[in-house]
Amino acid sequence: MIKKTVWLVAFISCLWTAPVWAQEEVVVERETDPLVLEKLEQWQDARFGLLMHWGAYSVEGLCESWPICAEPWITRGMDNYAEYKQWYESLPERFNPVDFDPEKWAALAESAGMRYVVFTTKHHDGFCMFDTELTDYKITNPDYPFGNDPRSNVTAEIFNAFRARDFMVGAYFSKPDWHSKAYWSDYWPTADRNCNYFPTHHPELWQEFKEFTYGQIQELMSGYGPIDILWLDGSWVRPQDEQFNEYKAFGPKNQDLDMDSLAALARSWQPGLIVVDRWVEGRHENYLTPEQKIPAETLDGPWETCMPMAGAWSYYPNDTYKPTRELLRQLTDVVSRGGNYLLNVGVDGQGKFPDDAVSRLEELAEWMEVNESAIHGTRAMAPYAIGKCRLTKGKEGAINAIYVSDEGEESPPSKLTFDNIVLAEGSEVVMLGVEKPLKWKNTDEGVQVSIPRSVRRNLPCKYAWVVQLNAAG
Repeated sequence: MIKKTVWLVAFISCLWTAPVWAQEEVVVERETDPLVLEKLEQWQDARFGLLMHWGAYSVEGLCESWPICAEPWITRGMDNYAEYKQWYESLPERFNPVDFDPEKWAALAESAGMRYVVFTTKHHDGFCMFDTELTDYKITNPDYPFGNDPRSNVTAEIFNAFRARDFMVGAYFSKPDWHSKAYWSDYWPTADRNCNYFPTHHPELWQEFKEFTYGQIQELMSGYGPIDILWLDGSWVRPQDEQFNEYKAFGPKNQDLDMDSLAALARSWQPGLIVVDRWVEGRHENYLTPEQKIPAETLDGPWETCMPMAGAWSYYPNDTYKPTRELLRQLTDVVSRGGNYLLNVGVDGQGKFPDDAVSRLEELAEWMEVNESAIHGTRAMAPYAIGKCRLTKGKEGAINAIYVSDEGEESPPSKLTFDNIVLAEGSEVVMLGVEKPLKWKNTDEGVQVSIPRSVRRNLPCKYAWVVQLNAAG
């Protein structure tokens, strides 16, 4: 009965995301470490990345972690919370992803034009997808069915597979840990997502949790090869902030992990590490992460939109996946405004990408084979868009105008005019994937490009087409 009733309500809850603040207005305290700045440049060149939510919750097709949080907006298929939590925490006993094949994932992502990966090493529920020595609540536990598999340390397997294809590697890590008795103590009820005690009243318990957190970060930074990004989630774990009151049943709590020391520890093992302390403004938010949101224009500093490919972050049966055309629209919207696009796939309980996710990645690969130079290594160019075209600028100065079609539109129009852009004599205009240059002329409005019928009938790709303007000299 539990199995059949829980996943749907949990998925409905999962559609809710943590509050997305108007990050366009945030003033970022800049990182000054030259190694970090160099890595941020490399990361901005990548432009397109893969995020994966995967854990024991995938066995039941559940929302990641949130069903065991006791906040009033959450619903679940059982009235008895204690019984439900016990059932949820037993899911690792049935988690046996025998079809796990990270080399296949990495090949799909590389073909799709992705150049970095962020993997959920631990979500808020505290179940570790890496071989930590600090808890038995981990996929490598030999008492769990996958624990004795030679591939059981899935974080290591994933990082190695993607790194072999020259991906930048990122570790998603949840600052809160709802399985840790030093965060959610058995002594008090858990009224919300926060630690269920006041750290200022119980400093010894908070110190225990800090040491646990530091220990796991050290494990990840010291035992898994070169790491490029530490992607920290759970923004409510922060120093006390009177303005940050949402979902605190008993008022603000000082959940201070001392990020200066934590970042220094991580970088002692990984010099130049990008640290993303999400939604906690300051030096340790090396780039902004608007969630399921694309800003109207470029932000002040590096940024990344994270977006699920389907309706939910985690896998659930019969989820609805965004059409490839929409994924390309989002990718080009983000990149044209100077951001990176981190696209999420929820992996199923067997360790496979859902078929719909595979088909979308394969279609993205077909498009990228023709047009990757309009994405990788580019920067924003105001006004970011002209009509249906999204603009990017290559490092050599080429202007890429990416025309994203509407549903039912099979080709671009015969003429495109780019307001306020004037080309010098001898400049060349091409459509990527088409050998013969396109005819163009300067008009009172701007440069006008003609796309002949022969090209529009034999387009090099589907959904979106890139007209590249290469100025003479």
